[in-house]
Amino acid sequence: MLASTIRRLHAAKATISVGRSRLFSSHSADDLPLSGIRVLELGQVIAGPFCGQLLGHFGAEVIKIEPPSVGDPLRVWRELDVDGVSPWFRSLGRNKKSVAIDLRKDEGRELVKRLAAKSDVVLENFKPGTLEKWGLGPSDLHPLNPSLIFTRVSGYGQTGPWSSRPGYASVCEAESGFRYINGLVDPKTDGHAGPPVRPNISLGDSVAGLHAAFGTVLALMSRHKLASHGKEKGQTVDVSIMESMMNLMEGIIPEYDRKGKIRGPSGSSVTGIVPTNAYPCLPSPSTGGSPTYIIIGANGDTLYTRLMCAIGREDLTGPLYAHNHHRVARQAEIEEAITKWTSSRSAEEVYELLQAAGVPVGRVLSVREIVEHEQVKARDGVEDVWVQKEDGGWNVKMSRVFPILQGSDVKTRWAGPDLGAHTGEVMKEDLGLDSDEVARLRQDGVIG
Repeated sequence: MLASTIRRLHAAKATISVGRSRLFSSHSADDLPLSGIRVLELGQVIAGPFCGQLLGHFGAEVIKIEPPSVGDPLRVWRELDVDGVSPWFRSLGRNKKSVAIDLRKDEGRELVKRLAAKSDVVLENFKPGTLEKWGLGPSDLHPLNPSLIFTRVSGYGQTGPWSSRPGYASVCEAESGFRYINGLVDPKTDGHAGPPVRPNISLGDSVAGLHAAFGTVLALMSRHKLASHGKEKGQTVDVSIMESMMNLMEGIIPEYDRKGKIRGPSGSSVTGIVPTNAYPCLPSPSTGGSPTYIIIGANGDTLYTRLMCAIGREDLTGPLYAHNHHRVARQAEIEEAITKWTSSRSAEEVYELLQAAGVPVGRVLSVREIVEHEQVKARDGVEDVWVQKEDGGWNVKMSRVFPILQGSDVKTRWAGPDLGAHTGEVMKEDLGLDSDEVARLRQDGVIG
């Protein structure tokens, strides 16, 4: 119902959007859930842009505003391609239109105001107060567009004593309690044996981006309900990286409140769930003399019995091991038995034996193995996306955007574009500027 209403209210805009993207896409977006929704992305790096990537993949027209000459810093992060642009940006910027506008200039901010007046969502992840300083906050833009939704991602939220602090995922992960529960355990103190361990991705940013996308869709649904009652009102989606990470913390707070438990690090296992762990196997050619590892998750009661039978330890079954709380009390002997069995076998042998026994088991794979994975291939989990250049171009492999929607053939329509690739057409087709005015703005450094 929401999707059909959105398409009806924005049909003209959607038609224009598809027409403008025809040089970049062989897949139409006009039948996707967010078709007809325009998102003005003012954010940069990961958290805001990841939200924009999700919205754009499912049909929204995402206009990404970037500073001229330099663009989003992510364009030159990590590995760089032959053109000096990060393949990561080609992935995170997919299905977006790049418009280069200098927000430090009055004319640049005025152009953004005019675009916001024709948009459904403003997406940003600046430090709170930045948009207000530029005259682009809700109180500035709602008089021009009362139904405009503001999706705002920051470290600690738009209010509170910490709201003005810069929000970096690494710091917010620590402040959320997430880093405290991750790492190797010191057996003497049950605390950390060394520094807390960080996953080798910017998890907090991506989790916040997911919350922002979810919140944006909720706000669109709310706006639809209000419109059905004759009210025209947008709202602010206030996403905090710290709070987004707190949303992942399962029962940690209620367990502390009711039982006084302070969960600490647990190495490669999970506190209070047995057995689920990484178990050592014989070394492989790629690991030299070091063991390989395999993940076993047999914490269901029936699965546990299957595992014990598969490794020849039926003596560790029965009433004393029947349920999870029984196994938690006997975790040491269970883990020792499993480790002894896996340590004398290759990871491949362990994998095949446990698969045959119906026990959840997984190899620890690198990206090289993921792109060739039979399950990934069967579900088109990795796409080849074309990067268009004047003299040709090339394909970049990137993970498909999930989830998969049954009945919708949702594919990446184009890779993250070159900086300012859509500036001219957006200035002319959306803002009605003529070629002379566009040329003047370029000359003055307002646009790029």
